[in-house]
Parts: sequence; structure tokens; C-alpha cells
Amino acid sequence: MKELTDDNLEVFFDPTFLSELRSDALKKELLKSIAWQQNEIRLFGKWITEPRLSAWYGDEGITYAYSGLALRPLPWTNELLQLKNEIENVSNAKFNSVLLNQYRHGQDSMGWHSDDEKELGKNPEIASLSLGVMREFQFRKKADHTIKHKLLLPHGSLLIMKGATQHFWQHQLPKRKRVNEVRINLTFRQVFSNIQEQ
Repeated sequence: MKELTDDNLEVFFDPTFLSELRSDALKKELLKSIAWQQNEIRLFGKWITEPRLSAWYGDEGITYAYSGLALRPLPWTNELLQLKNEIENVSNAKFNSVLLNQYRHGQDSMGWHSDDEKELGKNPEIASLSLGVMREFQFRKKADHTIKHKLLLPHGSLLIMKGATQHFWQHQLPKRKRVNEVRINLTFRQVFSNIQEQ
């Protein structure tokens, strides 16, 4: 597993976490079985349609809110639960939910943000599994937007963000005009339904 570090940036990356054969089968299964939907979120005071499809699965009774959207999880599928257990074993972290995003083509994207909602705790650990076409993932420092890093996320790769990363850095998946294939991203996280549980 490779490591990407900078001032308060703590990222671990395994470009070949899943085999190509298993990644192919998993992508096909998730495209068919996941309850994909396109949500509306509040951004800069306006409601906009997210430029991607998404779904949230996890333990019963937890709620995750961001950008004016409150999500209640669908119950774990066998495939998602198996992935959760495997990723917990390599990360030594515990997760109770997974947010899935489907980027249908290069015009689907995720803008600059940090996963720093209160429900995620003080120093959230987030494990991100990529399936499908390779896309570029970027980091920039909150205090100085000229300080950036980027990673190419291939089919079957696993990226783990740890420590104070979310407090001091933002990340995004930018649009790419020449990309015409699907990418699925699964971000496993621990959501605290009661902030006192931290």
C-alpha cells in the first residue's frame, strides 16, 4: 500500500486491492442491484441536482446529513457487507455505512469538499473503493489552494483517508470531457447517530 503525506494529509492507497476479475463482476452486480437515485442538494443557497447517482446503505437507525440532504440507510446487501468486512481487516477501522456514487460519464463529478460533518466524528477514517473507468482524484490544502496533490484511481483500487485530513484538506473528482465510461465509488464510513458516542 502506497502512502501520500503532507502537512496533516494522511492517505493510503492500494491500486490493486481487488483483482480485475472480481472488480468486473462487482461493478456489473452493483450497477444492476443498487437502488440508485439522483438527489437534490443545497449549495451556496440554491437547490441543485447532483451530477451523479448515489445510494446509501448501512446499519439500521443512523442518519447522515450533508448539503441539506438527510439520508436514511438501506439495509446492507451481501456484497456490500463482504466488502465492508474485507476493508475493515486491512484498515483496522470500523464502518457502519457506505455511500455509493455512480459517475455515468466524464460530466458527472464531485466538487471540492471535506467529509467533516459532525456525524463523522473528530478524525474520520474513510475508505474509498473505485470500480470502472480510471478517474483523477485531487486534494488541495484549505489554507492554501495552490498546494495540491492528485492520484489516478484505477478499477479495483482502495484509497483510505485518515487522521486530520478532513480538517485541513479538501478533495474532488473533476469533470473530464473525454471520459465516456462508468465509474462507481464506494466510501465506507463510521457515522455517529448520537454525537455523544464519539
